[in-house]
Amino acid sequence: MTLVAHLTELRNRIAKALFFIALGTVVGFIWYDRGLLTFLTGPYCEVPDRLRLDGDGDCRLVVLDVFGGVLLRLKIAFIAGIGLSAPFWLYQLWAFITPGLKRNEKRYTVGFVAASTLLFAGGTVLAWLTLRKGLELLLRLAGDEVAFQLTAPLYLSFVISLLVAFGLSLELPLIAVALNLVGVLSYDALKKSRRWIFFLTIVFAAFVTPTQDPFTMLAMAGPMILLFELAIQTARVVDRRRARRAAIEGFHNLGDDEASPLDARPSSLDDASSPTAR
Repeated sequence: MTLVAHLTELRNRIAKALFFIALGTVVGFIWYDRGLLTFLTGPYCEVPDRLRLDGDGDCRLVVLDVFGGVLLRLKIAFIAGIGLSAPFWLYQLWAFITPGLKRNEKRYTVGFVAASTLLFAGGTVLAWLTLRKGLELLLRLAGDEVAFQLTAPLYLSFVISLLVAFGLSLELPLIAVALNLVGVLSYDALKKSRRWIFFLTIVFAAFVTPTQDPFTMLAMAGPMILLFELAIQTARVVDRRRARRAAIEGFHNLGDDEASPLDARPSSLDDASSPTAR
């Protein structure tokens, strides 16, 4: 394909992706007051009543300006639309990239798309499970004489940023696996840097988590460390297979007068005295 043809196809793919995102945004806009807002405000409403000004059983967030409610609904609907339409716009991205990939690269790409989707979903679920405890801890730190009435834009932005932070953080070990598969990052380098990786993971979790409390930080750092260790062990297996494959290819590419690398290892028979030598 010519450059113009590539750009035309890219334009068409982007247009289709934006169409699906717009369609998902419409669905999110309708879903907003049919369960989505209740789902997002759940952790705040589960906080003990004495920590909220509206602690009489009626849990409500506050909007301080006239257009705040409309903009808030559009923002939440757009983010929900991106998530709901992800399979469709990811397919458009995949369809644009696929013709330029080799067969093994296509196989890896399908696996990485599936793994990244599962890891992001797992990260959001983990964030949701830790959100209530982290939120309650932050509100308690203000003291027993303080009660809260949170504004809707700030609270919902906080919830969404926490979900996205957890989801993206679990993608980092997958990047290490990808770099190893393409030959950029070796198992030896990962093994030597294991302690630094674990230390920097804890530092990363401390800065990225919006709550910055120890409970939420450990809830993010713990799974990341386990996934990084899994990535290191995956790199070990991949490098072993790569070395074995290289040895076999080197054997087949030998000349008639060259020694085989497979015979380079010493044999126990070499140390034994030959009967003919006596």
